[in-house]
Amino acid sequence: MTTPAFRTPEFLLGHIRHTLAFYDGRCLDPTGGFFHFFKDDGTVYDHRTRHLVSSTRFVFNHAMAYRRFGDPAYQEAARHGLRFLHDAHAQPQGGFAWQLDWDGERRVATVQDGTNHCYGLAFVLLAHAHALMAGIDEARAGLDATFDLMEQRFWEPAHGLYADEATPDWQVGPYRGQNANMHSCEAMIAAFDATQDPRYLDRALTLATSVTQRLAGLSGGLVWEHYRPDWSVDPDYNRDDKTNIFRPWGFQTGHLTEWAKLLLQLEVHLVRRQATSGDAVPAWIVPTARHFFDTAMRHGWDHTHGGLVYGFAPGGEVCDADKYFWVQAESFAAAALLAVRTGDAAYWQWHDRIWAYSWAHMVDHVHGAWYRIRTPDNRAYSDEKSPAGKTDYHTMGACWDVLRGLGA
Repeated sequence: MTTPAFRTPEFLLGHIRHTLAFYDGRCLDPTGGFFHFFKDDGTVYDHRTRHLVSSTRFVFNHAMAYRRFGDPAYQEAARHGLRFLHDAHAQPQGGFAWQLDWDGERRVATVQDGTNHCYGLAFVLLAHAHALMAGIDEARAGLDATFDLMEQRFWEPAHGLYADEATPDWQVGPYRGQNANMHSCEAMIAAFDATQDPRYLDRALTLATSVTQRLAGLSGGLVWEHYRPDWSVDPDYNRDDKTNIFRPWGFQTGHLTEWAKLLLQLEVHLVRRQATSGDAVPAWIVPTARHFFDTAMRHGWDHTHGGLVYGFAPGGEVCDADKYFWVQAESFAAAALLAVRTGDAAYWQWHDRIWAYSWAHMVDHVHGAWYRIRTPDNRAYSDEKSPAGKTDYHTMGACWDVLRGLGA
């Protein structure tokens, strides 16, 4: 197999188009929203279940495609997805249902899981921000309303962090996690891009500081996933349970590199603000990004079979050797941004190494998009390419991130 020029805009844009083509013509449900479950060949294997994460990420996918390629069908698809968020996921008591059964024939949504997740609201915010940047002006009201809802229900000012989940009637539970805050930081950066409202950039910086400095200081300089209500480390949460894909145990290779990427993107905005406001840019941003990425590569790279493993224990030993698509994607994006920011060629070498592995084992060159997961030695677990949660937002998003980092 010929190795492409992974660093070039031509390759990245072509790969985005190849990935979009997997979903084009089959993901949009004309009765409402999108289908969320696809086999390797694109066959839809569940027409009714709708998950908030996929519903929002499909808005992101189509909004970004419209902004770059200009096809009005992508803008309309983003608008179509935004309508479904408000018509089906949104609940009378506020918030957005985590999972629905959608009867398209009758256009009736039945709540299967009404839990309010801050993680979900972060993606609702992200979807509105990108829809707004794609020229969908009505998204502005939803963007601001989502931020206000997060502020009212989940924000804990004493900790500078968001709580994690609440019942449908807004009883906040005891679990605290970094993942919701990481994606909230991502969403705040997007909200600032869309509105230029400084409160969004300020909140992104607060979240980044709280997680990558204070919380990381509790865990030897790395970001642990799980915490108690007082934000003390919970070292045993889900230690023996791999079923909750949103709350895995151990240090997460992909979350460390995703934070590295977000820190560098945040720094770009802070440098621009400094030019007009004089506000200092924190000196810890780049060293922290490098530390997270370098540590993730040291413990996460599989020298036998290639690719980055899912997680490693506090001692550095691998605790989950499976290969997830999003871990590879976030990591090549972080590597590229570190290479551009620092001038250190070693990061480009990591970028190319991760891409070469992904090209050989994760990308479906026949049907398009990426496989979701591989065994430690790179075999398929099943023919389910994109169950709920996976829309290739991570893979296309990583390509967009690198293009932006390259100034392309």
